[in-house]
Amino acid sequence: MTNHTPTPRSNEPQDVQKRDFIKGITAAVLGFITLFLTIPFVSFLLPVNEGSEDKFIKVPNFPKLAVGKPTKLSFESVDKQAFITSSVVYDVWVTKEAEDKAVVYSPLCPHLNCRYTFVDNLYKCPCHGSVFNTEGKCIAGPSPRPLDTLAYKIENGELFVKWELFKAGIPAKEDA
Repeated sequence: MTNHTPTPRSNEPQDVQKRDFIKGITAAVLGFITLFLTIPFVSFLLPVNEGSEDKFIKVPNFPKLAVGKPTKLSFESVDKQAFITSSVVYDVWVTKEAEDKAVVYSPLCPHLNCRYTFVDNLYKCPCHGSVFNTEGKCIAGPSPRPLDTLAYKIENGELFVKWELFKAGIPAKEDA
């Protein structure tokens, strides 16, 4: 057996100050790292609500549209999820009925959310052959409901649209 005696620690004021300084620096660095890792985690758990429920987005070129002619218009929106911000481009079919009135259709067919086109004064879906008249009513094909309209408002001659995605393949218009 060995007789082991601990090395005596110095209690000199200089030595105590050095140890306290190292402990303080270590605690500060660990605290900073903990804070740095905790903030994103906590903010991820909290819901982000920027008024997206009633977010109307300006659609350019509405004043230039001809009355009564369905036109495909595109607009851009910023989508923010947690720390990822991305730019999203949407399109809508707009028929201007008057300076302060329009019909705005989602560009997705209610059957399976394929994108349809406007040809020969009809909206035609190339995926499964659904055909809609200019009022959005299904006149041929497997679509279970008319074209989905989107909420809009017109302020100072400019069109603002609330983009929504609806469930496909069901008779009722329901949010996805």
